[in-house]
Amino acid sequence: MSGVLDQVPTLSGDEVDSKDSSLDKDGLRQRNRTGIQFVSSISKDEPVVTRRELWSYYLYYNGDNGVGPNGYSMTLFQSLAFAAGYDPVKGPGASCNAQILRDSASYLGVEGPKQFQAWFSSRMVSVMTLIFTTIGSAADYGTFGRWLLLVITCICWAAQFASMSLTVPSRWGVSMALYMIGFISYGATLVFYAAVFPRLARNTSHAKELRDAYEKGEVSSEEYEKEQSLEKNRISNISTTHSNIGYITTLCLNLSLLLPLKNDPRVNNYVLVLTNGYWVLTGIWWFIFQQPRPGPPVPKGEHYLTIGWKQIFQAVKQYKNFRSEHDWDAGVHLSKREILIQLSPEYISRTSSGFTSTASTLGFWYIQKYWKISTKRMFVVTNVVTILIPLWGMLGIWTDVIGFKNEAEFWAYNVVFGLFQAPYYAFSQTMMAELTPEGYENMFFGLFGLSNRASSMIGPNVIQAIIDKSGDNWMGFPFLFALCTCASLVIWFMVDVEKGRRDAAAWAEDIRLKTEKSDE
Repeated sequence: MSGVLDQVPTLSGDEVDSKDSSLDKDGLRQRNRTGIQFVSSISKDEPVVTRRELWSYYLYYNGDNGVGPNGYSMTLFQSLAFAAGYDPVKGPGASCNAQILRDSASYLGVEGPKQFQAWFSSRMVSVMTLIFTTIGSAADYGTFGRWLLLVITCICWAAQFASMSLTVPSRWGVSMALYMIGFISYGATLVFYAAVFPRLARNTSHAKELRDAYEKGEVSSEEYEKEQSLEKNRISNISTTHSNIGYITTLCLNLSLLLPLKNDPRVNNYVLVLTNGYWVLTGIWWFIFQQPRPGPPVPKGEHYLTIGWKQIFQAVKQYKNFRSEHDWDAGVHLSKREILIQLSPEYISRTSSGFTSTASTLGFWYIQKYWKISTKRMFVVTNVVTILIPLWGMLGIWTDVIGFKNEAEFWAYNVVFGLFQAPYYAFSQTMMAELTPEGYENMFFGLFGLSNRASSMIGPNVIQAIIDKSGDNWMGFPFLFALCTCASLVIWFMVDVEKGRRDAAAWAEDIRLKTEKSDE
């Protein structure tokens, strides 16, 4: 019997028996009565991942570390907007202070600068939502996913290089547009870059040898699943390590301009160009050495701009088939939202966090590989810290001694955050990959990215409202603590990775069976 998922191992009679299955290289399709179609884009004949290809994948993430789009682009926008503002009573040329910013923000229907930031972020999240839902699923067809990442990357690069034109306050509007374009395209690169690694993991030489051994009955289904999971973790952890290495390298390179040109008003423009140039230098190789692994063509009668919404609608209707994935998706994003609220570490402190993140990611990977620990158990260990950080901040409500009340605590925070947050991110990616049906990576990682951005609105808005009403920065920590605790409990006790993996395989197999029935 042929199946949508190629060689998905099983553990019991209730699971999808696909040991003897194979996949037509053109993919299998399913069209239900409404004309909506699902497609599995995997092929047994996909090329083996080469060492050069894998390293180019790592190097892309090394440059795509977020220092430019998340840091200097926003700094330029804020500085030019502040310089262009003036007191409406005193006229142009008057100083633009916090009160004036509050008055200006009121024109947008918000009360002040902080509320304007929330308003501004929500608009960007809306655009990203449109991107992920409209073209996320379409990236599983043909070579669209490959070109999509290239185009989005080039847009992000262009927006950052264009920052050299932001030299006078009157261009603050252009600065805002470039910041939005850069931030949105940067977020999209992270999503569609991450969607690539599950396919790479199942096409490494080790993964193919393992699959051959499994087909011959030389390894058990339990061993097969464990080794496949470790292969995904290997690529996820190493790529995350490279992102942190790139983060550190970029911060150090920036000092070559920040120190000698500290009095130059254009220093942020120069630094942003340098940061972006580093990403171009390290990221271009992925588009050169990536081997073709196309999906099937878009079904007849469908369009790239509409097929995504149709597939998402069908996936939502079949929620029960992906309960573990949905519980995981909600839990992981709510548990990590805005732990950094009100924590503003200095440049050196952030660099130290980068060093600890790099070391801890490799350390966690070594421990997992040596003792062959499951992804979920590794994630739970890192997840505990997301509860302890806001718990520590809560102590500041009742005492002036601890609870992020002194500089030493911020140093300690960055070390602890670095030790656990980077592995947290790597394992969360692997968990998502393990709960995603093979061949549907762009669709589900797009939804994963959507929930990530949507959840980012919850923390800032609610916490800021709490702080504004109480007048105490520390009153936001109880909400964070409750949010992280509830989300963590969902992950710990409601997410069954093994069952979720089998449910995903069964869902895809059910699509195949319906296809065969409709074709008869």
